[in-house]
Amino acid sequence: MSRRDRKPLAKSRAPGDRPKGARPFRNRKPGERMRDERPSAHRPGGKPPRFSEPRNDRPEPPESAKAAAEPQFPTKVQTVVVTADENNMRVDRFLEARFPGLSFSHIQRIVRKGELRVNGKRADSKDRLEEGQNVRIPPLKLDAPKAAPGSLSEAATRTLHALKDMILYEDADVMVLNKPQGLAVQGGSGITRNIDDMLEVMRDAKGQKPRLVHRLDRETAGCLLVAKTRFAATALTGSFRHRSARKIYWALVAGVPKPKQGRISTYLAKEESEEDTIMRIAAHGDEGASHAVTYYAVVETSAQKLAWVSLKPVTGRTHQLRAHMAHIDHAIVGDPKYFNRENWQLPGGLQNRLHLLARRIVIPHPRGGVIDATAPLPPHMLQSWNLLGLEHDRFDPIENAPEE
Repeated sequence: MSRRDRKPLAKSRAPGDRPKGARPFRNRKPGERMRDERPSAHRPGGKPPRFSEPRNDRPEPPESAKAAAEPQFPTKVQTVVVTADENNMRVDRFLEARFPGLSFSHIQRIVRKGELRVNGKRADSKDRLEEGQNVRIPPLKLDAPKAAPGSLSEAATRTLHALKDMILYEDADVMVLNKPQGLAVQGGSGITRNIDDMLEVMRDAKGQKPRLVHRLDRETAGCLLVAKTRFAATALTGSFRHRSARKIYWALVAGVPKPKQGRISTYLAKEESEEDTIMRIAAHGDEGASHAVTYYAVVETSAQKLAWVSLKPVTGRTHQLRAHMAHIDHAIVGDPKYFNRENWQLPGGLQNRLHLLARRIVIPHPRGGVIDATAPLPPHMLQSWNLLGLEHDRFDPIENAPEE
């Protein structure tokens, strides 16, 4: 389901007709988790939507204006200074934000060859930048198309059909894909198939390929936003950077969080070992630590052993939701990295796969209005919902969470 005109998830109700679990969030100090409080009646309406309604009378910009709005890649070496907003940003994410449309493989290539330097030294794509550092950027160019239009191979045609089957929303600038669980967004060690490579088959006549503007973990299913033009990539990347995008996730977790609605505020830092890489809870000031904030709300429970929770991340750190739910001792069912409950057995019939869905994304459209797309439960989660008797269309109390 997708739409440009935003519609609330909840059906309208008479005052005082409060659905189960629909308690409003209250204001609190940073870092404070909510205590139990008496529920008040759900009031439809309340504060107005965060984003404005689409301006249907807005004229389409002329082609010359579109071209002028599209950023150009540097054709010679340049040096740029890391801003405050870019502090602690990874090198590869920094390049993607500065130059939307630059492919993942191109970034890895210039970093591997040492063409990109930070304060005169070679840098790794995973290195974190600091405000004020000088970044030397070599000449960049858009990758050339791999095949002429209309000459796709049989394999490429199958890939194109697979991508089209994933589309939840599409227009001239933007696509929202329903990413299947288990399909990686980008390439890496041991990854043979990923969304970024699949998008090669959708290059236009000018050789421009649709661009990723955010990511999902390999095992997370759901809404993945893709820009079809450089103009859209620049606008959407800016919306993520300025936290204008609203994302809602659904998860099945062990136990029932108390209180049933709350705020999780921690610092997260990467911890690497020979076997794995995870995000650990860190202290303010620890090397590589970034602040992470998540709102959660219990939607429905199953015999106090499992809970369906709705999650709204304010920040977008790696593995943030998975690490945060494990931190409050309610890890997401089927999580191979963060599920740490001892002597806990998976209920019969449930698949031991990550039960996390990027359920909904709401973000300003580059040309006005709002993109609002919703992904259905993936097969393994739908099976679990049916086995546990959870109602798919229940009111989602995370709607009341602050936007910050």
